[in-house]
Amino acid sequence: MSVLSPEQCQRFATDGYLVLPSFVDGGTCERMRAVILEQLASGDGPVEYEAHVAYPGSPASIDAEGGRTVRRLLKAHGRSPLFAAWFDDARMQEALGQLLDGPVVQARAHHNCVMTKQPRFSSDTGWHQDVRYWAFTRPELISTWLALGTETPENGGLKVLPGTHRMQFAPERYDAKLFLRPDLPENAALIESAQYVRLSPGDVLLFHARLFHAASRNHTAETKYSVVATYRRTDNPAIPGSRSELAG
Repeated sequence: MSVLSPEQCQRFATDGYLVLPSFVDGGTCERMRAVILEQLASGDGPVEYEAHVAYPGSPASIDAEGGRTVRRLLKAHGRSPLFAAWFDDARMQEALGQLLDGPVVQARAHHNCVMTKQPRFSSDTGWHQDVRYWAFTRPELISTWLALGTETPENGGLKVLPGTHRMQFAPERYDAKLFLRPDLPENAALIESAQYVRLSPGDVLLFHARLFHAASRNHTAETKYSVVATYRRTDNPAIPGSRSELAG
């Protein structure tokens, strides 16, 4: 039996994103949060700090105040059987296979992480496409974003530009870091179409690697936790010698 309806598949094809409400049960979300809190407290495993990305709002350096604010727990698949079970979830992979029209496998070179947007020293992420992180034969990848709590504009929830995964953009519309340049009139007009993606615990957002998305810093008093992975079709190999090939 198909996980997604034809209407959901069409919505994803048109908009480049789709929300699956209550896809993961509350107990699993709570257990994941507990593991995350333990690992943040212990310092185990590789992490990315907010200071590493140097986005607006980030601490100036690791040694500055808030410099060791964790942005991502990396290599999540190997951090806990809970995360591994979610990344390998049969229902999720069946849904992704419907959208990509074939069997899928997780791509672990970049997204394979827990996002931890904390109240202090979090940052603003500009409009970008995740395809910039990948080097596969075809730019047809889909990310899964599992919300472990409420996600809103106030705590740095994602916002998207629907349909941009189907568009082509000239190189001059990007800045040096491959963010969409908001100072250009044609980009500013596109950004006016932005939609906020509001999520509840257990909701899963699916979005195409070519979909433009962004997020503000967390303006609330509570940390926001999200588990993120990206998938490709099994017949979409990495470009030889690239980081995507080396990391799977």
